[in-house]
Amino acid sequence: MAESSRATREAARLALDEQVARALQARLPMIAERTVTAITAEVPSYSGTLTGQMRDKISNAVQIALGTFLNLLEHAQGTDPSTPLTPALEAAYALGSGEARSGRSMDALLAAYRIGARVAWREMSTTTVRSGLSAATVAEFAELLFAYIDELSAASVAGHADELASAGRARRRNLERLTQHLLAAEPEEVLLASAQRADWPPPQTLTAVLLPRANLRAPLVLLSAQTLEASEDLPGTEPDEETAVLLVPDMHGTRRRQLARVLHGRRAVLGPARPWTRVAVSFRRASRALALGITEPADGAPLDTEEHLAELILGTDPEGLTDLRARALEPLSALPAASAARLADTLRSWLLHHGRRDDVAADLFVHPQTVRYRMGRLRELYGDRLTDPASVLELTLALAFPPPPE
Repeated sequence: MAESSRATREAARLALDEQVARALQARLPMIAERTVTAITAEVPSYSGTLTGQMRDKISNAVQIALGTFLNLLEHAQGTDPSTPLTPALEAAYALGSGEARSGRSMDALLAAYRIGARVAWREMSTTTVRSGLSAATVAEFAELLFAYIDELSAASVAGHADELASAGRARRRNLERLTQHLLAAEPEEVLLASAQRADWPPPQTLTAVLLPRANLRAPLVLLSAQTLEASEDLPGTEPDEETAVLLVPDMHGTRRRQLARVLHGRRAVLGPARPWTRVAVSFRRASRALALGITEPADGAPLDTEEHLAELILGTDPEGLTDLRARALEPLSALPAASAARLADTLRSWLLHHGRRDDVAADLFVHPQTVRYRMGRLRELYGDRLTDPASVLELTLALAFPPPPE
């Protein structure tokens, strides 16, 4: 920081004699006290904080900063320009970092610097003029003083920005770790500790949302600031750079419709709302819907897993469903493929419409007599199985959805 110091580079032009320097040094305690008083009176953020030990600490810091500047001028000739202001600039940097950790913006500190510069110059100019310095020298003194304070304020700004960036990185890491813990279904005590480290207030529920990463930014603007975004490496899954995962707080009940509106047209998959410590259930269900390739609504609405529970349940064991389908449809296996398909469609509709022949005919776009004929053929093939509850359940499950493509 000191290598680029304008005050250091130009101080050689204005070396103070020993008498003026001593007079200014003697006034530093008074200047520091008046500076703190002015800051307390004019900067609301500091009006109730610069008291007691804190006031003494700031007053001492002002004396050190101004004393460093005076020493620079007093000993400017032959000074190594890379070192004189380093301690003061490092202290200013630390001051900015401390303000960020205290949760204050730089506005208050910059205002304090401006007030400090004004008060310091008013008091120092009185001494320099009384000491008989020429107007040109006093002007140069003022220019260097304000340049020096500008450098201090710039160092504080850098410290403030670096602290915020560092704190932001740390919080992002903690939020990412919390998200990983949630998706991995860690024990509740682990989740509570992780949420506390991330400074993340636990909601009542979380809903897992999967959507293409390219569609992520717009919804994030509209969703709660407490929404968690998973990294690419998800527990129990292969890394997928194309799919993003959001954990959205408190979108249960009627708010689910609001979430669906935000995600409209984003090709999103919604898991169920679950208590926040059990959001892994929501994530797994949304992931299963995505893996099964359940058809998305044609109107651009998100795929809501709550509306596809039967498909999800039947899709948990694809091989088991294939075996069930083969056993349930075994009586049709000897028929030509086209005939078997027609009878299977008829049987599915008959089961779904509880045997109401007219409804079955309307569903299949055939004449009721055609339904009567086909059901007669099915009774020949199945016999009493069409009235046996266990067989009817198996047939209903086997025929509930079209068979997967070969």
